[in-house]
Amino acid sequence: MLNTENFFGRKILLAGATSGLGHAIAQGLAQMGASLVLTGRDQNRLNELKQELTGDHQFMLLDLSDPQQIESQLDQDLLKDIYGICFCAGVVETRPLKLMKPTQFLQHMQVNSFSALELARLLTQKQFMPAEGSLVFITSIYSTIGAPGQSAYCASKGALAAASRALAVELAPRNIRVNCIAPGFVATDMTMQKSRLSESQLQAIIDKHPLGAGTEDQVARAAAFLLSPANRWITGTELCVDGGYTAQ
Repeated sequence: MLNTENFFGRKILLAGATSGLGHAIAQGLAQMGASLVLTGRDQNRLNELKQELTGDHQFMLLDLSDPQQIESQLDQDLLKDIYGICFCAGVVETRPLKLMKPTQFLQHMQVNSFSALELARLLTQKQFMPAEGSLVFITSIYSTIGAPGQSAYCASKGALAAASRALAVELAPRNIRVNCIAPGFVATDMTMQKSRLSESQLQAIIDKHPLGAGTEDQVARAAAFLLSPANRWITGTELCVDGGYTAQ
């Protein structure tokens, strides 16, 4: 059984915390007693999140679109004694490769992969994360399976998953674990109401999941599981939270 009290006194940086999966993970970790450093690129949304959460948390405006600028944006005083990092930020655009411009492909790589690794590079320095920490990256089932119109997204998530396995071995001597969560289709307001897909197209995607569409809360529980110090022997994995999609 997961002991939720083991997050008390532990500081976790959550990148991309103001919407979607990041928002749900922030709520879950806050309820479990974690002290959060929450980042987003929209100050208004950060302010709204501040009103929602209970506990002692800190908020940081952070734009991940240019990995070379991440270090200059970080408030180092907020990052002392970081225990964990959960990277939830990401971009996705459905577009056939023949219609995709190099800048659009590069944007997927920058936000979904390069920025995650740059953040990990900076925060795993000993002045921030001394030892026995946990890194969790949100990837996607598309890191291992193909989907039409998703070549850039698949490539960026696959790169992050591959890099995380190398990083798990690299950081093991410091007892810092590195894992990924690969969600399937998650029912959110955006996917269910604001998606460009038709109702029949959405249903066709959902039907590929034997257990149906997932929820943000289910992914948040998986993130807490992998971040928890109770699971010190799990590293280098990519946990599929996909309702059985990849089991077929």
